[in-house]
Amino acid sequence: TRYVYKTYHEKRLAFQQLFKSFSPNLLPEELHKGGVLAYFEKQARVRSSNAANKDRKNLLAAWNWAAQYIPDWPQSCPFQVHKLPEQRFPRYVPPEEDFWKVFSVAESEQDRLMLLCYLHLAARRNEVFQLRKEDVDMHRKKVRLHTRKTKGGSMRSDWLPMTERLHAAFQKHLPSLPGIWCFPDPQTGLPYIARQQWLGRLCEAANVPKFGLHAIRHLSASILVDSRVPLPEVQAVLRHSNLTTTQRYVHRMNTGSCLSSVFDRVQERKVFS
Repeated sequence: TRYVYKTYHEKRLAFQQLFKSFSPNLLPEELHKGGVLAYFEKQARVRSSNAANKDRKNLLAAWNWAAQYIPDWPQSCPFQVHKLPEQRFPRYVPPEEDFWKVFSVAESEQDRLMLLCYLHLAARRNEVFQLRKEDVDMHRKKVRLHTRKTKGGSMRSDWLPMTERLHAAFQKHLPSLPGIWCFPDPQTGLPYIARQQWLGRLCEAANVPKFGLHAIRHLSASILVDSRVPLPEVQAVLRHSNLTTTQRYVHRMNTGSCLSSVFDRVQERKVFS
């Protein structure tokens, strides 16, 4: 209940991998650091060091939870081994022109509005999937986004200003919707849970390198920074509690000269100031 599905799924996969090498019938005290380290080193060879370290993080957190809440659970954690050296690659962030190429080949008005939300609100995937009509204030020109990306997993809501282009698109889109959701799946009438192949297909149709929804969030941050928006204001748009997190998001790019029309820069700076 504390985590979004992606986080829960990641933790579950860590245990599925573990039980391929260790019997689930082992007693906790039968695990030892030497065997665990050898397991992570094998995972690094078979999968990657990044994947092994991610499993280490999740299994370490699970053990510490058990040590705190399960009676007589061993306090010494066998997953407390050193991290493996990782090979990190920069996240691919599409150039702005590639985003608009993808936007132009989107199949429906609703899909184009979804893409616009991701760019103009720097929204996370589920924040747009779960958007309700009541979260769109047309009079005040604001959108309310909800997230559990908080330290304790609690739901947090934030109102963000709409650009003129986003406001006009919502004005056209909302009256045609019968239910409470802004972006219902046409087949079910309910919010999307996942659209794994959707953006990939659009990238192929637009003949651009593939990128994901989260890459659009990074692109939004890059556009704001290249527009010389101060970093604390970028932090407010991304809704990060820590400025260092925002700094990791920033990617310097040549985003072109049409940024003022895309982000209604003057209007946005006036709202954030």
